[in-house]
Amino acid sequence: MRTAIVHDWLVSPVGGAENTLKEILALYPSPIYTLLWDSKRFQNTPFASAEIHTSFIQKLPWAKTRFRSYLPFFPLAIEHFDVSKYDVILSSSHCVAKGVLTHPEQIHICYCHTPIRYAWDLYHEYLRASNLNRGLKGIFARWCLHYLRGWDVYSSKRVDHFIANSRFVARRIEKFYNRKATVIYPPVDTNFYSLSQKKDNYYLAASRLVSYKKMEMIVEAFSHLPDHKLIMIGDGPEAKKIRAKATKNVEFVGFQPNHILREYMQKAKAFVFAALEDFGIAPIEAMACGTPVIALGKGGTAETVIPEKTGLLFEQQTALDIQRAILRFEKIQNQFDPIVIHHHATTFSSERFRNEFQQFVINCVNKKVIHEITPGSS
Repeated sequence: MRTAIVHDWLVSPVGGAENTLKEILALYPSPIYTLLWDSKRFQNTPFASAEIHTSFIQKLPWAKTRFRSYLPFFPLAIEHFDVSKYDVILSSSHCVAKGVLTHPEQIHICYCHTPIRYAWDLYHEYLRASNLNRGLKGIFARWCLHYLRGWDVYSSKRVDHFIANSRFVARRIEKFYNRKATVIYPPVDTNFYSLSQKKDNYYLAASRLVSYKKMEMIVEAFSHLPDHKLIMIGDGPEAKKIRAKATKNVEFVGFQPNHILREYMQKAKAFVFAALEDFGIAPIEAMACGTPVIALGKGGTAETVIPEKTGLLFEQQTALDIQRAILRFEKIQNQFDPIVIHHHATTFSSERFRNEFQQFVINCVNKKVIHEITPGSS
């Protein structure tokens, strides 16, 4: 069985999509077709020895740092890849990877991290955050995203089997593409993020400091809780804006490597997470450390956090809702057992992902073989 892997881009080795791709590559060592990749940033990763094929995007000016500026060319670039010699195509897609061209004799299995969020449900928020909601640039951006939505729906027909990384994403795949998807949760390194039963007296938030992560909202909530300490890990375009709103009980430590992040997660009394995520790996990592999670009760975290057992869920993305959840947690924090929380997190392990993903691929191949042996079968 000749396999090829198609992935949107490889510019940072740190991320849920990259972790998932690493596990797929371990299961099916294959050439990787991707719009572009930054080889220097992947020197100490499994991708360093992989066979990588890039698109013409790789050769465009400032592609590695400003590749999103070439978004209108992404569909064309992904369609230029010739993967016709392979039997099975495994795409890892949160943008255009699923749109690679295949022929009827091939099986295309897409692990969909999400339909393109900034073209669909985050469309208006993306335009506002990028200052593209007015003027000529705004008109061009709207046209590009309109075109991308149409292509996104059309190219979804090229996929034979969809895997979604959560039930939340499966519902979005059904709504936008009118396709059913099997849910296989992404891999989380629950061995690295290990249990600690000893907790310190601080809350933790860790994320890229971008608009949809709602880190500013968490800071606002803690500005009304002066007796409760928050440590914030991360960096990004909104860093200056968020720091300006912080009160004395909020400490910023910037970006931290994984082993330092783990230490903060292990010692935190709770991990605060306000983003509407497709899955949300950071809360699982925190729970693997035995740390309860206070998160939005929508999206992926609604599926991974068990209320009053592994954490608390709040209903709306508001500072007031976060504030109320913190005060409620203070009253019942002793009921959370780090061992129970850690055990729940292990159900999202890398080992579990590998088993489920491999079995799914085997089932898809077997169905095709049976269909070819008995023509007309369904």
